[in-house]
Amino acid sequence: MNHDQSRRNFLKLGGAALAAGTVGAAAGATGAAIAGPSGSAAVASGAKASLPKAKGPRLVVVGGGTSGLTIAKYAKREYPKFDVVLVEKRDMYSSCFSSNLWYAGLINLEFLADHSFLDAAKNNDYIYFNATVTGLDRAGRKLITSEGEIDYDFLVLAPGISYDYEKIGVKDPEAVAALRQTYPGGFVSPTEHVSIHRKVREFEGGVFLQTVPSGNYRCLPAPYERACMIASVIKRNKLKGKVLVLDANPEITIKQAGFHAAFDELYKDIIEWRPSSPVTGVDVGKKLVHTEFDAIPFDDAAIYANVRASTLIEKLGLMAPPSKSNQKEANVDTRFYNVAGDLRVYVTGDSRPQPYSKSANTSNTEGHHVARMLAARAQGKEPVWAAPRTICYSMVNAAPMEAISVDAGYDYDAAKDEITGFSKDTRTFEKRDAARGQATLEWARGIYRDMFEA
Repeated sequence: MNHDQSRRNFLKLGGAALAAGTVGAAAGATGAAIAGPSGSAAVASGAKASLPKAKGPRLVVVGGGTSGLTIAKYAKREYPKFDVVLVEKRDMYSSCFSSNLWYAGLINLEFLADHSFLDAAKNNDYIYFNATVTGLDRAGRKLITSEGEIDYDFLVLAPGISYDYEKIGVKDPEAVAALRQTYPGGFVSPTEHVSIHRKVREFEGGVFLQTVPSGNYRCLPAPYERACMIASVIKRNKLKGKVLVLDANPEITIKQAGFHAAFDELYKDIIEWRPSSPVTGVDVGKKLVHTEFDAIPFDDAAIYANVRASTLIEKLGLMAPPSKSNQKEANVDTRFYNVAGDLRVYVTGDSRPQPYSKSANTSNTEGHHVARMLAARAQGKEPVWAAPRTICYSMVNAAPMEAISVDAGYDYDAAKDEITGFSKDTRTFEKRDAARGQATLEWARGIYRDMFEA
């Protein structure tokens, strides 16, 4: 990857985080939220959560995705005195990463979902608490959940992303609900993956639409990988159909040479890629997607809207001002992830504003760094910054399995207090081969082991 490519692909974040100020309110389970004295979203006191008494500084981690699971495990390992509680609203785990491979029949559902929150907690000496967060009292250091209040010494919020349908011209709640249920994006909840898997399995021909949003969306290469995997099914089943990729970006956002080669050499008559084609509206009933210039019919679709930080970040009053993030991400320190003005609350993973990739390996390596940083702060030590790493494989051929990959680091400018781009040691491997196809599976298994096993 040359310097110009790095600059084009990199999503820059300008400026330092603002100092904490008055924030919005969040609706809580026990009453109306108000702005607390520290500027936090405070909720009236209620019943305590049914948890054992903390045996040390209590670290509460919200979100059982890649970031949250990694931090829960490794914070305890870095500082055994931590009493760690992982709060997760799901009662079953299934990964978003690797889901594209399921659509093409390269893995089964068990590969994605045969992982237990209970086992992860037991193996790594922390508590899994199945509850939904409804409020936060930063002044009193209380997290409010559907199962009661949890006192914390340190709090990490890793709730992931939400879709921003307004940015693709879908604003009416009824239209949003219809789009979300009929043509899910496939980058938030496990049930979306099940729906898309059924769509691909039952597809009989015509146009299968895959959209690619603008901005720093979750897993930059994933929509292109999905297009390849769906095209491989069309090719294998000898269907009269194609995958139409409507890309809001002027160029494929990452691994351009590898994906262009796959589109041209493997799926020349199956994949149609249209750059600079942002979606401006969707008519679910008529199966039409609108761009600035066209109304395009389709037969089935996975419509990936722009992304924003999880709505929980906004509800808890932790959102950065628009000048710092146009994706409603959290207002945190550039290097150390703590909310501006609060060394007790942190936001990590895909809800943080740093322009790192919103992807599994990034969240995993970032989680290791945040765990070390939390351990240092709990002991009154100065944390040391380290950039996350983005190692990402993309399957482009199903028979035989062949993949391309990227290994990216990031640079920090201390004078500007901002992440300035990919590091000089960033490399892409854009010639597809079977060794990387197999490595794609081993990469995923490695992340699962790192999160769930002892």
